[in-house]
Amino acid sequence: MASKIINWGIIGAGKIASKFATDINALKGAKLYGIASRNLEKAQHFALKFNANKAYGAYKDLVLDPKIDAIYIATPHSFHKTHTLLCLDHKKPVLCEKPFAMNIDEVNEMIKASKENNTLLMEAMWTAFLPHFQYVQNLIHKKHFGNVIKLKADFGFFPEYDEASRLFNKSLGGGSLLDIGIYPVFAVLSTLGPPNSIEADATFFQSGADSECNIVFNYKDAKAILKSTLLEETKTEAIFYCDYGTIKINKHFNEPSTVILIDEHGNSEIKDFDYKTLGFSYEIEHFNGLIREGKTESSVMTFKRSQQLINTLDTIRKLIGLEYF
Repeated sequence: MASKIINWGIIGAGKIASKFATDINALKGAKLYGIASRNLEKAQHFALKFNANKAYGAYKDLVLDPKIDAIYIATPHSFHKTHTLLCLDHKKPVLCEKPFAMNIDEVNEMIKASKENNTLLMEAMWTAFLPHFQYVQNLIHKKHFGNVIKLKADFGFFPEYDEASRLFNKSLGGGSLLDIGIYPVFAVLSTLGPPNSIEADATFFQSGADSECNIVFNYKDAKAILKSTLLEETKTEAIFYCDYGTIKINKHFNEPSTVILIDEHGNSEIKDFDYKTLGFSYEIEHFNGLIREGKTESSVMTFKRSQQLINTLDTIRKLIGLEYF
């Protein structure tokens, strides 16, 4: 098993699936074996573009293929639970795109199915596996510049409004919070832990999906100011203001990026992590290793970590009055 090539299947043939497929093809220990879409022609086009062995016009056909070792779920948020359970019930290891599901009840149901089927399940929060993010987590935990006093993190872009698009469809989990707000929330939970209290307010599209969400996490001696928006382009940075300096993850902090360290005297140092892939390769390699070792839970993106994340998002939803069902 140590050298086994992991044959991957992907459920869903959209934009995120394309990026994931690109990085599978950049790895020696993995092979894109199959792609499934409700539209067979779309799956066939995807398979041709990314050199997959097979295309399926039904998700279950991919799941039932005995040559598939792992399945990446890249469908809209509201389908994550259903598609995860389909895979787990057929003993197929699942890497499910974030958010893991729509709420804590769905996440708990998925975890329960993973344990009952003794089958690997992990949330695809790729940021957790990126070297620059792990580097910053380590600096914070080691108190490199002392304690964090304030954290600011944002994620915003300005897509054309289209109610037919998944991004604006509330029934599919559309809106800023679950799609991009999850990243600033994850950054804070990964470094400062759960807050003592949360404040949040939001604006909404005509569809009912949230257009912008402003969030404050309050800690005993620190504060985190977070923002997600589909109304404007933002710097999409994460900045940690500490006792004796500042740690800044530059633009697109959730993706492969650079880090700037600024000490209390104003001296700065740029850390470049020389990324060679889009960044999905790190979580793919981790997941491949879990399969080869016969693991059923990640030691990095643990069930507890995913539960904490979705619980926090549920709390924010209640504060802003956002209900999906």
